[in-house]
Amino acid sequence: MPGNRTRTTAAAALVCVVTLTAQGAAFAFPTEPHPDRPASLAEVREELDRLYHDAEVATDAYNAAKEKADEQSTRVTALARDVAEGKKKLETLKLHAGAAARLQYRDGGLPPEVNLFLSDDPTQDLNNVSLAHQVQQGTKNLLVALTTTQKDLREKAKEASDQLQKLEASRKARANAQAKIEERISAAEKLESKLKKDELDRLLAMEQKAGAEAQSAWLSSGVLKDIKSKASAQGEKALAYAILQIGKPYEWGAEGPNSYDCSGLTSQAWAAAKRPIPRTSQEQWRQLARIDIKDMRPGDLIIYHKDASHVGMYVGHGKIVHAPRPGRNVTVADAGSMVILGVVRPDI
Repeated sequence: MPGNRTRTTAAAALVCVVTLTAQGAAFAFPTEPHPDRPASLAEVREELDRLYHDAEVATDAYNAAKEKADEQSTRVTALARDVAEGKKKLETLKLHAGAAARLQYRDGGLPPEVNLFLSDDPTQDLNNVSLAHQVQQGTKNLLVALTTTQKDLREKAKEASDQLQKLEASRKARANAQAKIEERISAAEKLESKLKKDELDRLLAMEQKAGAEAQSAWLSSGVLKDIKSKASAQGEKALAYAILQIGKPYEWGAEGPNSYDCSGLTSQAWAAAKRPIPRTSQEQWRQLARIDIKDMRPGDLIIYHKDASHVGMYVGHGKIVHAPRPGRNVTVADAGSMVILGVVRPDI
């Protein structure tokens, strides 16, 4: 908000009411420090931008937590299987150890099945080895196997317990992020629902004008004059996939085939090109190779905002294909209409 006005919180946005002026273009936010001064349509747009941005940041957090939870769940399942197999092996070793101890106590020998279980080479000619040595070596191997199995079982059980705790933490993080997403989107939708059609049209026109001005400023810098690179073979496949999704709705947490969020679209597009990339825009920015804009080519990913909370795929000629935000569909847009953080390339 301009001046010393503090931004309304999501909760305030949820309860904001419309106060129509004679021109029908102003709103009052009861929880603002100056409740008697109506907010302009520009301020409403700023608030909507903030709410949708916050929802997008929370969506990245949700996607990251979900990805971690899925990985941890897979690991917990594998560990549970290893622990079960380890317990069976331990029980078998204990049975053999008991049989060996009883036989040694009785007549100093080992049962044939234990010899086979412990022998490195069952075909070895045992006639040249003394019975005492056989018993000694067999008992030693059995004790080593028991000790090793018990140690491995303890470690696997501890790891399983640790992974379960991490899984629970990831699930809580995902739930918290989901609540924040739903709160922000609900607040934005409530705010938009108070607008009349002509006000919504004016709001959209303001958004388009701001985007066009940003694009014009970006192009006038000459940033695209040296861009001549063509898409790689994989880049062409990723771009073709993304283009085919145009018109499908944005949905937070979605990665197709019927709807997408911004990084769901880019990650699935590159998956279709047989090049898996991180699920979230923030991890795409962190992990993928960074490219100068002058070296950009179709298929590359443009990361937006200083917190890397949005991503689109470069189409060429200063355009991107992206999933914008709730209430919008996958579309082609001006690449410079938002604040660019940088460019990354998946196929390096």
